[in-house]
Formats: sequence, structure tokens, C-alpha cells
Amino acid sequence: MKDVYIGNTPVSEAVESYLSEVAIAGSSEWVEVSEAAFRKTYRAVMARKSSPDAHMAAMDGIAVEAARTRGASERTPLRLREKVDFTYVNTGNLMPAGADSVIMIEEVFPLEPGVIEIMVPSYPWQDVRQVGEDILQGEMILPGDHVIRPLDLGALINAGVEQVLVHRRLKLGILPTGNEIVQTLGELEKGKILDSSAKVFRSYAKAYGALATVYPPARDVFEELKDAVERAVEENDILVTIAGTSAGSKDYSKDVITALGRVLVHGIAMKPGKPTILGEIKGKPVIGLPGYPVSSFFTFEVFVKPLLTHMNPGYSVNLLQGLQGDFSRVEARETTDSLLEVTLAQRVVSSLKHEEHIRMLLGHIEEGFIATPLDRSAGSTMSLVRADGILKVPQDIEGLEAGARVKVLLTKNAADIKKRLVITGSHDLILDFIADEMPLSSAHVGSMGGILSVKRGQTHLAPVHLIDETTGIYNQYLLERYFKDQAVVLMEGVRRQQGIMVKKGNPKGIAGIEDLVREDVSFVNRQRGAGTRQLLDFKLRDLKISPEAILGYTREVTTHLAVAVSVFDGGADAGIGIYSAAREMDLDFIPIGYENYDFLIPEKYLEDPRVKTFKACLVSEWFHDKLGAMGGYEVHQPGRIYKAVQNV
Repeated sequence: MKDVYIGNTPVSEAVESYLSEVAIAGSSEWVEVSEAAFRKTYRAVMARKSSPDAHMAAMDGIAVEAARTRGASERTPLRLREKVDFTYVNTGNLMPAGADSVIMIEEVFPLEPGVIEIMVPSYPWQDVRQVGEDILQGEMILPGDHVIRPLDLGALINAGVEQVLVHRRLKLGILPTGNEIVQTLGELEKGKILDSSAKVFRSYAKAYGALATVYPPARDVFEELKDAVERAVEENDILVTIAGTSAGSKDYSKDVITALGRVLVHGIAMKPGKPTILGEIKGKPVIGLPGYPVSSFFTFEVFVKPLLTHMNPGYSVNLLQGLQGDFSRVEARETTDSLLEVTLAQRVVSSLKHEEHIRMLLGHIEEGFIATPLDRSAGSTMSLVRADGILKVPQDIEGLEAGARVKVLLTKNAADIKKRLVITGSHDLILDFIADEMPLSSAHVGSMGGILSVKRGQTHLAPVHLIDETTGIYNQYLLERYFKDQAVVLMEGVRRQQGIMVKKGNPKGIAGIEDLVREDVSFVNRQRGAGTRQLLDFKLRDLKISPEAILGYTREVTTHLAVAVSVFDGGADAGIGIYSAAREMDLDFIPIGYENYDFLIPEKYLEDPRVKTFKACLVSEWFHDKLGAMGGYEVHQPGRIYKAVQNV
């Protein structure tokens, strides 16, 4: 780049060429969780513990063993004795040893001190907050490059995170120059000028996530200015000087920058702001701003702001927007601009008793936004972290049907939501790893839920792992069975090892599926519609085992990690899931076999940049290294496309 003195370089050319000539080295630092709000994560933050980390009562009432309540009815009330058959508990109490269910106090009828009657049986895990219901040890709480909002802190704390690795804030030095410049009213006298620009720039730097230091004004003496600039460059990542950039006899900024480094541009084709200097000292950007406040403001916006934003890995637009996404300001921000019209992906049930505020996950498909309800539990801090908006359902509405057009109050930036790949279907840990590499929105609704979302045009891709029970082939048959009239393809993903998770050392001596029917073995299952659940049912039919014979077959959780956590913490003796989840929780694993975890994609999205990025992740070396480190995965031809026979 030429050294031009009081030139007339076009603004766009000056910005582009300057940013290509200078670089700012990013680095990280650890901060306490309590000080982490509005900082940007340097890498993904994983949960160090589950929340809750023990089974807890979700209601006021009595804790019982569900099996002990069988047969209770109005005709045959069951009498129970305190400390023998039940224990009184309040919401949030730890569940007593041996108890697996809570009966609400309203359904308990005292007969005499220590003796009660019930007229309705309970079922296992009724009104119990199970271990990991909110947060599972090992799951990703926040991805890398995420601006930590105040509402995220609760999830981090509940996940056992004490410190967070964040991007180090850039340091901006601001050096006013000139014999006439003073910084306080007490110094102001005739012939002096009160410096206002430095404080303005310090405030902008704070809004852009940087730390700013305003130095005392340097006099128009070459050696003094040179010493001040040299010191400020050592202490900061970027330096701006104010004034002394023109061609006057006392304008030394250009000469000082030349003496210590190099001047890349001097003179910009903009008014005001023409005499701006773009320089570099010791590899650091040094920008000489004109002295007039309006000129310096415009040139700060044009040349310094890109350094503090585009070249600052710790910056996010949310910092400038202040409390964007802060739920404490939801009502105050309810304006036309913050309300977004969306289409409901699922039916929303509501109560006529209350006005409900439902946390929603958003995605952008074609020309519209799709909204999926998140966990509505009052104890789910992660639903706040994941929420993109709030759907307010008035008290006089009983519910909203899937496909309804509604308005949600945004808590995240709509432009950022549009960038995401929308994934709806079966869950796997690999989605967390990919989510740390690209923007995506993932709803865990099982394989069948993903198929329905593709049919309705409400997702970009759907992870599936469903076996054809006649051929034993995974997923390819879905194209013929469900998408005869739609152009949908199947992208090959990974093969993963399914099996039975048991405690370390396998204390119950479980050898296979046949042992799940033993009376001393309790089980935790995946939800209906999940491919893992379908695989279990396929194996049970093959072995001629009735599901009713398995204690806990109807107990459902929605992820593999949730199964692993339940087994790890004693909520069940066994559960079905993938090897990587068992390994995460240090469980023993009894293999059942490998399955295909693939992705249904409407053919029109194959050229979508987001889908292409997703495919690039599947075939990347880093992704395969991740799979190898986790274990229990195989890859054959990830990214390979299969089409239905009639579409070939």
C-alpha cells in the first residue's frame, strides 16, 4: 500500500486495504461466572454436573413406592402408615430411599396421626423431578462465540460451572493531542478547548466490548508525542490519536507514526474527516483522527469501529443493543419491532386459568419463521438459554393448533436466527459438536417427529434412525413409505453402536435384553417415536418378550444422555441408548448392534449454503477425530445421497 500524504483515497478502498494490512491477535481469559455476563465464550461450555443432581419431589404430598399403591380406588381405599409406607415431603425435598413417586397432598386423606388413606394408585416417577431433568452432565450449555446473557448465568451455575473461558477484551488507547486540549472544567480557560471526543470514543469502545484507556493530552512537541504514542502502543491492541493529522507546522502525528512504524494512508475522500491517518506500529493499528469533534466521530465510525467489531473475536452486536434477550426487560421491549410473526410447528395447549408465556425455539424456512415450544417447566433454566422468543397466550385462549400464525416477542436477533440450519428429529451428541461449528437450531422430537416436520415443510433436515422390520435396512425405506409425492433425499450420516447401559461393574449382572424382564431390574426407555425405542421394540418382538414384562418400559426420556444420567444416578438399573452417552457417564455397555443415523432432506435444500456447511462438517477430519475420541461410531460414506426409486 502506498504512503500517500494528504491524499484522497476512496473510503471503501481505504477500509478494505487497511483491514487487510493490520491484524489483531485474539486470546482468551478465565472469568468467574458472576462476572461473565455480556462476555463471549471462547469455546463451548459443558455441564460439569446434572441439575437436579438428585431425585426431588415436584409437589407437596407423600413419597411412596409406586408398587405399594396398586389397587387403590374409591371402593378399595388403601391405608398407609407414616415412616413405614410413606414419608411426608414438600416441593424440592430429596426423595427418601426406596420411594419413586409422590402423591399430592390433596389426594391424601388422614385417618389418625401417622395413618392415611389413598383412593388413587400412583405410578413410578409421578410428580418427581428426576436427576438431569433440566441439565445433563456433559451436555453443552453454551456454544463457542456465544454472548453470555444474564439469564444464561443461572444455567451455568446449576451446571456446576464456576469459571468460563471467554475472549479477552480488546484494549483501545485514546490519546488526545494539542497544546490547547484540557480534560476538566477546572483547567478550562481562554484559548483552551475541552476534550469531548475521548470520552465519546471510550463509551463506544465499551459498547463494542473493548476496554478503553484515555491518556492525558500530549503536547505538540515531537519527542513528547513520540514517547506518549510508544507507551500507549505497548499497553493496547489499538491506538487512536486525536488531532495533529493535517499539514500544519505543529501537526506531528504522521511524523511520529512514520518514525515508530509506517503510514499506510494519509487523506481520505470523505467530508468531514479528510486528513485521517491509517498507520501501523509493531503490527498494531494506529489511527490518527482529525481534531474537530464531528470529523473525528465520522472517522471513528468508519475506521475504528470495524477494528473493534469485524476484527474483534469477542465482539457481538448484542453488546451494543444492551439488554436484547434479557427477560427482565421483556414487557418494556414489547414494541412492533420486537414482535415477529411465526408459524407454530406443534400444537400449543394452554389453560384458561392463566396468561401463559411460552419459551419458543425459532427457525427460518423458505420465507417464514417456524416456532417450536421449548420445555415449559418452571425449573428449566436451559429453556431460557435456548429460547429465541416468548409466545404470550392470553387467559381466554385454551390452545393454539399446529400451523397457526402467531406473534412472538423476540429475545434474540432475527437476522441471526435466519442464518441457522433448522434440524428437527432424533437426537445425537454429534449435533452438539456441529452446533459449535455452525449456527443451527435443533429440536429433539424423535425420528417420527422429524419425518412429520419434513412432510410439513418445517425443517431443513431431519435426523432419523428407523429400521425396516422386514429387511433390517435402516432409513432408506422411509423415502418410499412417506415421501412418494415429495422430492426428499436421504443423506448418509454415521453408524452408531446401540446397547444397554448399566452401572459400572454391572452389579445386577445384566447380560442382554432377556434380563430386562427380571423383577429386580428397573429400566428407563426413550420416548415413543424415537428410533432407539423402535429398535428395542423390534428386538423384543424377535425375542417374543412383552413390553409389559419390563419394569419401567413406559418411563420415557428424550435424549441418550438423559438415559445415561438416570442409570448413573440410580434412577434405573438399565437403559437403552448409544455407546458415546454411556462413556460420557462412565457406565458399562452391553452392545446390541450398530444402526444408521442419517438425515432426511427436501431435495431443494441440497444447494442451501447451510446444508452444504453441515455436509462439510460430516466429512471433515476434525469431525471424524471427535467420533474416534468418543467411541461407538463408524463412518462409511458420510454425505452420500440416496433417492427414492421413482426419483432416480
